[in-house]
Amino acid sequence: MPNLWTETIDAHRAAVRDAALDAMATLVAERGLVALTMSQIAEQAGIGRATLYKYFPDAQAVLTAWHERQITAHLEQLTAAADPTATAVARLEAALRTYAHIQYHSARHHGGELATLLHRGEHVEHARRRLRDFVRALIEEAARDGDVRDDVTADELAGYCLHALTAAGTATRDAVPRLVAVTLSGLRRQGDA
Repeated sequence: MPNLWTETIDAHRAAVRDAALDAMATLVAERGLVALTMSQIAEQAGIGRATLYKYFPDAQAVLTAWHERQITAHLEQLTAAADPTATAVARLEAALRTYAHIQYHSARHHGGELATLLHRGEHVEHARRRLRDFVRALIEEAARDGDVRDDVTADELAGYCLHALTAAGTATRDAVPRLVAVTLSGLRRQGDA
């Protein structure tokens, strides 16, 4: 099979998948999760229902795939925020600030029943581990540089940061930077003011 043919098929598959995920997100935003059907997703995406079933067995699978795409985008945002040319503590601050803003915006776009439904499953646990590992590595590096405390393990500090900044989902826009500042102050070494 020629390579061009394979690339065309792969591009088509990716386009159908993306269209279905975007359609599902639009429908949930407009109507909520109640009675979301494959027919509605297919119509919104502009594809046939049979085609949609080739990619997803049911609406829950479309929803899960959409959430996986969102999580991947958020992890890429965090990685991009941590400028590799900056100091470890600056990368840590940028990543935590970005995480807080993701929490703030996510809560406004898909809170309630959608968040409850989405934040279960293996894909979420995998993403949480990746996120915690990412933050832990930044904390470890900043601790080696002497910029954050080292009397508490980096893993415990990563958990502290992520749990504290989850509160940004219920904070006002003006409160988010203050929440980040308070979280960062908890990372300071003893005696640093």
